[in-house]
Amino acid sequence: MTANASIKWLRRNLFSSWWNGALTLFVLYVFWSTIPPFLDWALVRAVWSGEGREACLGPDKGACWPFIFANLDQFIYGRYPTELRWRVDLAFLLGLAGLVPMLIPRVPAKLWNLGYLVVAWPMIAIVLIAGDRPGLVGVDTDLWGGLLVTLVVAITGIVASFPLGILLALGRRSEMPVIRTLSIMFIEFWRGVPLVTVLFMASVMLPLFLPQGVRLDNLLRCLVGVALFSSAYMAEVVRGGLQAVPRGQYEAARALGLSYWQTMGLIVLPQALRSVIPGIVNTFIGLFKDTTLVLIVGLFDFLGQVRIQLSDMHWATPQGAATGYVFAALVYWVFCFGMSRYSVFMEKRLNAGRAR
Repeated sequence: MTANASIKWLRRNLFSSWWNGALTLFVLYVFWSTIPPFLDWALVRAVWSGEGREACLGPDKGACWPFIFANLDQFIYGRYPTELRWRVDLAFLLGLAGLVPMLIPRVPAKLWNLGYLVVAWPMIAIVLIAGDRPGLVGVDTDLWGGLLVTLVVAITGIVASFPLGILLALGRRSEMPVIRTLSIMFIEFWRGVPLVTVLFMASVMLPLFLPQGVRLDNLLRCLVGVALFSSAYMAEVVRGGLQAVPRGQYEAARALGLSYWQTMGLIVLPQALRSVIPGIVNTFIGLFKDTTLVLIVGLFDFLGQVRIQLSDMHWATPQGAATGYVFAALVYWVFCFGMSRYSVFMEKRLNAGRAR
């Protein structure tokens, strides 16, 4: 880009009016006044090695990264037994081994890969992480914590909410009054209740309605609540995609003699889901961030584990809390940004054939 082209671009996009010019200068001032001091605190004046809080004490010290390094295993596994953490690592690696080929468009056998991720891998992961099977020591969910709990809640909610949301969206647009009414009642009920209330009811109130002697695991109750809650929001996203499909597509399917499920599976749903990829991924990202709410029911997710470790007097420093929260924000940003960029990639790839 030449100098003249650059100047024209700046005038057109950043200084097209006095208001846009003033807003551009204000944003530049905000960046200048916040980013350099933050980088100075996080990198230049930061402490990178040490065995305790003494290494991070001092008026000129920045971020206390040894606190993160020393508690990294707690942030990932929580109180999961140290000698059994290889099972969590193996479960993560097996899931990653199935996820990576699924995300690469040109890798063959997508249907088998999907079956592995949706059916086989969850059962393998449950056996490995929870144990309580012949040859494996059981680990109570009260000992789970950190990134392990965050991923379990997020993955369960994402995997369960997607098919449930599709079925609810189809049910809401059904021509059968009973199915349509039940779907609308389900969707509107769960969308009208905050997730905090859902988790509280699942953890505290639900056991009161169970028969005496019947006890459901606290994590399992939260997983069910999160899946039902997120499926209602997913249903509305999918319903928007279904409404965007032209009526002529349905009529063409009827003219070909296709059944209802053939029409939906082969013609309507592929077009509907492609048009709402941003909304679907936005729901996934929101669900991933909402996993922090499980702290109110006694489950220590990644952010909750960071907050617990901040109370360790061995690492109690003035900048300890800021360091922990910056690290937590960075981890959440990496996951959410990765999902966002992949959705952009898939959207461009799926729309390539429609470009004019």
